[in-house]
Amino acid sequence: TAAEVNDFVDEIGLPIIIKASMGGGGKGMRVVRNREDLIPFYESASSEALASFGDGSVFIERFVDKPRHIEVQIIGDGEGNVIHLWERDCSIQRRHQKVIEMAPAWSLPDDLRAELHDYAVKLTSAAKYKNAGTVEFLIDSENRPYFIEVNPRIQVEHTVTEEVTGIDVVQTQIRIAGGASFEEIGLKQENIKPRGVAIQCRVTTENPERDFAPDTGTISLYRHSAGAGIRMDGVGYSGLAITPYFDSMIVKYTARGSSFAETVARMKRVLIECRIRGVKTNIPFLLNVLTHPEFETGVVTTAFIDENPGLKKVSESAWNFANEEQSDQRKVGAKERLIRYLANLAVNGHPVELGADPTKIKSEHSVDMTKKLILPEGATSTGGMRKILLEQGPEGYAKAVR
Repeated sequence: TAAEVNDFVDEIGLPIIIKASMGGGGKGMRVVRNREDLIPFYESASSEALASFGDGSVFIERFVDKPRHIEVQIIGDGEGNVIHLWERDCSIQRRHQKVIEMAPAWSLPDDLRAELHDYAVKLTSAAKYKNAGTVEFLIDSENRPYFIEVNPRIQVEHTVTEEVTGIDVVQTQIRIAGGASFEEIGLKQENIKPRGVAIQCRVTTENPERDFAPDTGTISLYRHSAGAGIRMDGVGYSGLAITPYFDSMIVKYTARGSSFAETVARMKRVLIECRIRGVKTNIPFLLNVLTHPEFETGVVTTAFIDENPGLKKVSESAWNFANEEQSDQRKVGAKERLIRYLANLAVNGHPVELGADPTKIKSEHSVDMTKKLILPEGATSTGGMRKILLEQGPEGYAKAVR
């Protein structure tokens, strides 16, 4: 309630963060830095949570400013046995929703990494956790960890964990749900080691220059890119209608390499070669992030996008895309939309709804412009292949074709 919110802030102070109890993805989440914003932000967060998840309940916790977001993938058998599949760095976020994730968090100090693994295993083991889950933490500027929550489900970014550990998290969860033990599956903590680095990018139909407002329309061309160390998970296709009623992500690319630099290079190539026309995407924005000097160090915080607004400037991208139109977001699909408009006019005529008067549209041609087939001198018409088929049957048709 509003009274409980005030009491909480009286006790621990500001800033605080309000979160939806029954959902995630940045919905129903507000950061409060000023006391006058407390109740309005609480009410708006609760209202958004109710609309998104059918439950307006929220909870409040201390807000850690500019942290790294690190999560540990765990799997439990329901009997108190839990293993971890190392960690992921999910600090690249916009409006509290993850955009780019990597595994492992290779720039994390080893002692802190071990501490997070140990805490995640102990917490879920005590709860006799069953199946796959994620234990999430925030790491402040002094490398102090703060526990956030346990997500009891498969997450979008599980692909990077699968790529570096070689373990199919989805299949493992299904087998455990069916009663299989770690021994039967072949899971031993000492055998689970990350190999290389994996990065996932979420491709969405959003316009970064409009604060990631979703774009709508029909995808006229959808062509995946591929190559060594590349994984694609998505449902996009040419002709797909993009509406504002669902999540804007249409595909996620996961790149894996022996090093962070190699993985980044592979991801950049994939994004440049991917072809999506008809709607705007965040691909130029993702490329801006991947080549930012701060990102290349491997140490970024959840405030990275907000602190670098230039990442959102994609209208005049200098990227050498496989498709020239895609390099400039202002031109994406412009020619195709013009051709479709002209084709619609040619077939259906000028729309009366826009004030066109069909009686005033007349052809200026005074002579018959129909093209006539002129046969070479001495040649005779056979009546076409259809005539041959009708008169001589399949055998005669086959003979004529040969």
